[in-house]
Amino acid sequence: MFNPLKNKRENEHVILIVRRHWFDILKQFFTIILALFLWAGSFFLFSFLIQNSFLSENLHYLILLFQSSFVLLIWLYSFLVWIDYYFDVWIITTEKIINIEQKSLFLRHTSELQILKIQDVSTEVKGLIPSILNYGEVHIQSAGAVNRFLFHNVPDPYAIKKIIMDLQKNQHQENFTSIKKTFDNYKSYPTEKLLFQKTSPSDSTSPFHNKPAN
Repeated sequence: MFNPLKNKRENEHVILIVRRHWFDILKQFFTIILALFLWAGSFFLFSFLIQNSFLSENLHYLILLFQSSFVLLIWLYSFLVWIDYYFDVWIITTEKIINIEQKSLFLRHTSELQILKIQDVSTEVKGLIPSILNYGEVHIQSAGAVNRFLFHNVPDPYAIKKIIMDLQKNQHQENFTSIKKTFDNYKSYPTEKLLFQKTSPSDSTSPFHNKPAN
């Protein structure tokens, strides 16, 4: 079974799981609803024509076959739209961002971005309906192999941006704390054990001190 968090570290925690806004899938279902209305209209129209003997019996069965195939295609398209919506997901953890993109029924693309490699985070809310419903895009610029990450039509993009920037800030602080701790340990290290400790040639403790010849 596919598990995008199988390589999660012991101290790594999931902060947020994001999918596209519900209005994004609703826009695609508008087409499906329109197709269903057309199917229902054609069903009543052909039923009327058959009852009044405007169409032959053989043509009636052919029309039923066409209508059944049309309903099957609508159901299949609805299933693919739902799969694409449900499995398109962004996972934000304390250390990285995982982008899972369902390109087709049997094709999935997964990419990761370390929080420390993020260079810039920006948001874009464009249009009247996205502004009212508060959904849009979050762009992430990075220095890694994946130059740009895109959160597409996600709810509350400003909150997502703040979460990512806070995580980035915490990561840099932890990194700085780790470096500072290493530096403090370095300073407290016994001077006689430092590999590159500078000593005077006249110092008897110096490894470069020349012993007097016998």
